[in-house]
Amino acid sequence: MKTALSGRRVGAAFPAVLVLVGFALLFGSCGGGKSADAKKRLFIYNWTYYTPDSVIEKFEKEYDVEVVYDSFPSNEEMFAKLKAGGSDYDIVFPSGDYVSIMVKEGMLAPIDRTKLKNFGNVDPAVLARCDFDPGNVYSVPYYMGAAGVAVNKAKVPTFEKSWSIFGRKDLAGKMTMLDDMREVMGDALAYKGKSVNATGDADLALAREVIEREWVPNLLKFDAEAFAKGFAAGEFWVVQGYAESIYAEIDPAKRGDVEFFIPKEGGPMYIDSMVVLKGSKRQDLAHAFIDFIHRPEMYAEFVDAFGFPATCNVPARALKKGPEWYPAAALEPCELKGDLGPALEKYNAIWQEIRVGK
Repeated sequence: MKTALSGRRVGAAFPAVLVLVGFALLFGSCGGGKSADAKKRLFIYNWTYYTPDSVIEKFEKEYDVEVVYDSFPSNEEMFAKLKAGGSDYDIVFPSGDYVSIMVKEGMLAPIDRTKLKNFGNVDPAVLARCDFDPGNVYSVPYYMGAAGVAVNKAKVPTFEKSWSIFGRKDLAGKMTMLDDMREVMGDALAYKGKSVNATGDADLALAREVIEREWVPNLLKFDAEAFAKGFAAGEFWVVQGYAESIYAEIDPAKRGDVEFFIPKEGGPMYIDSMVVLKGSKRQDLAHAFIDFIHRPEMYAEFVDAFGFPATCNVPARALKKGPEWYPAAALEPCELKGDLGPALEKYNAIWQEIRVGK
C-alpha cells in the first residue's frame, strides 16, 4: 500500500488500518515501546492501501492478534528507513529488484515453507519469473502487475493504445506521467523496443531523447501523488498510473468515460513480494499472515477490493466476483524491473537532469 496518495498503487482509504497505525505511533510500538496489554501484535510495512482492511480484520480475529500497519510511498524510502534502523517490522512488501538488494544486504530471514500450507496456490508461472530470488528462498509473491495509461474518452475520443499518446501535441498540458525513474525510463525503453533493464549508454540516450523531446513538452508534470485525483477532477485527460488508484477516485457512474490500458509495447512490470525481516521477533506469526493471504478466498477478497486480476494465486481466480480493470493477458509484453547494480547511478543521473529540465 502507500502513504496518502503517494507512490504506487493507491486505493481507497481504510480507516481501521489508519487507526491501528495511529495507535502504534501513540504508544511507540515500532520504536521499541511496549503495550499496556499483552495482546500479540504483528508489524507490517507495506505500500499504502495495498491490503484490504477486511482481510486484516479477519486475520486479527482468527489469530487473536493486532496488526500494526505502517506504509511507504516507494521502495527507496522503505529501504532507507530499514537501513537507518527502522527494523522492528516483521513483514515487508518490496518489489522484486529490492528483494534482490535486501537479500544481498543480509536483511531477510529465509522463508520456512513447512509453515506455508498455501504456497502451492502460487502460480508456477509467476514463481518462474522470480529470478530476483531464485527458488523463492526469501520471498513469496504477493501481486504481479504494471502501471498503464488512463484516458478520459469524453475529452479524447480517439487514441492509440501506445506510449506514443504522450507525444500528442494536441493534448499538451492535459497529461501527466509518474514521477518515477524506473517507470518512465522503462516506458521509453520499451517504446523503442529495448529492455526496461537496459544499461547501455546508447539505449539510455535513446530513452532520454524520447522523454525529453517527445513527451516532456506535452506533460503538465511528473506526478506520483495526485494523478488519480487530478484525472477524476478533469484537470488531466491522460495519465500514466495504476488502475486501482484511478478507479478508486472516479465516480462509479462515470467509469464508462474512462479507458485504462497497458500499452501494446509493454513496459516495466512488478512482482511485489512478502518477506520476513531477519530481526523479526514474531516470525511464526509473520509466516501465518503470509499463508493467510494465499488462502484462495482471502486472495480473491484482496484482488476484488482493487479490481486486480488474480495474477499470483491460481485457485483464487475461480472465486473472484468483482471487475478487473485490466486482464492478466495485458501483462504479457511487459518485463520485470531488475536490480540495475552499478548502472543505477547512470539512471539516477539521467533522471535528475530530465527532472531539472521539466
